Amino acid sequence: MSMLQITRIVGPFAWGWLADHRQDRIGIMRITSIATTIIFTGIFFSNNFVVLMIWMFILNSVSSSLTPLGEAATLHALSKENAFESKYGRLRLWGSLGFMVTVLLGGYWFDRFSVLTLPWLGLVALVLVTLLAWRLWEPPIEGHEPKRGQIRSTLKQKGVLYFFSSSFWMIFAHASLYVFYSLYLEKLGYEKSVIGLFWMLGVGAEVIYFYFQNVAFKKFAAQKIIAITCLIGFVRFLAIAYLPYFWPLLIGQVLHAFTFAAHHSASIKYMQGWFQSGMQARGQALYTSVSYGLGGTIGGLSAGWVWEKFGPNHAFGMSALACLIAYWCIKRASKLNYIPE
Repeated sequence: MSMLQITRIVGPFAWGWLADHRQDRIGIMRITSIATTIIFTGIFFSNNFVVLMIWMFILNSVSSSLTPLGEAATLHALSKENAFESKYGRLRLWGSLGFMVTVLLGGYWFDRFSVLTLPWLGLVALVLVTLLAWRLWEPPIEGHEPKRGQIRSTLKQKGVLYFFSSSFWMIFAHASLYVFYSLYLEKLGYEKSVIGLFWMLGVGAEVIYFYFQNVAFKKFAAQKIIAITCLIGFVRFLAIAYLPYFWPLLIGQVLHAFTFAAHHSASIKYMQGWFQSGMQARGQALYTSVSYGLGGTIGGLSAGWVWEKFGPNHAFGMSALACLIAYWCIKRASKLNYIPE
């Protein structure tokens, strides 16, 4: 399963570079969705450990293109309408709703028909993704391909480095939540039904924020939203770690609307000031690689080490500290001369 995280570090940027070079994000998404579906069928032919590990690496290397290229195409289309604030969240929330539906129906399905049906459900899902990819459309990309070295010079700007550092630490902080939160609640004595309720509450909160995100953007600049969410993250993880009671944990899950949804949409908007037109796909891919790839991988490993060495609650205490570092980084970015908005 670690192959999923490893390929998220390198894969997205490689696909982003190809998409910007060819100026055809949707076309590449169609090809990689077909390839992913074909590669996925390999799960039916072998259960050997080495074969499955290689298969997972190849599968996720190809499928890692879909999210950043889909995001870049969406941002490009919305920029043509000047509609990011009003429409992005209402598009993005469908991913969260899809997660909720899958969890609810998946649990019922596997109880009734066995988890051995999982590969077939995965294949059906990928076939649907492939069919839907052929229904996507993106406005023509205007302008020329960036000059040689332009992406490198952009990445040398201190504001860009501080922004990516902030994103890294924020997703680093959330790794303990994604990897260990259910186990943590189980150790505290909560039943699986209650644990499921906590997760559904968090995802439901992010859906509500995405739908009403325009309200936040009308009142605050993207950089300000990122800074606020980092501080909320500090409070949230501190409560999870050292106030592990029902109501603090419940409120903490509601705060997922800010520490994930608000942080994500504000980061996407903030980043577009640096990565526009012919660099958009690579910028989005870099965000995925640095935050969810590196941040998620190193954060998960670090949380596991702290969990074993010092205790479960301190793993979330480390996440609170990471949120403070993320806050410091984004404040440093805001003090530089160039702030994209």
